[in-house]
Amino acid sequence: MPEQSSGPIKRTERKELRKKERLLDRKQNRQQKHEQRVDKKKRKQERKQNKIPKRRLIPIWLKIVLVLVLSAIALLIGLMVGYGVLGNGNPTDALELETWEHIIRIVTG
Repeated sequence: MPEQSSGPIKRTERKELRKKERLLDRKQNRQQKHEQRVDKKKRKQERKQNKIPKRRLIPIWLKIVLVLVLSAIALLIGLMVGYGVLGNGNPTDALELETWEHIIRIVTG
């Protein structure tokens, strides 16, 4: 604080005081933010070190194979339902090669 000589503080002195206070506040804020960042990094490293590795019950390659097999089964069931129920035919005929050759001949002319 400036020395108080005689009378009230001049306007320019007040401005300078405010400016110094703002600079100090900024400096403290920067220090606090830096400390927060350092603390956050430390916590993140501790979590990473203390982390228990997860063991997968079903491996990824097996999941992919299961999805492909189940998709093929769903396709076959859909063909049989579409040909047998909606098309009024024998559902097992939808799985024969001759049926598909006949359908392709009809579609291509």
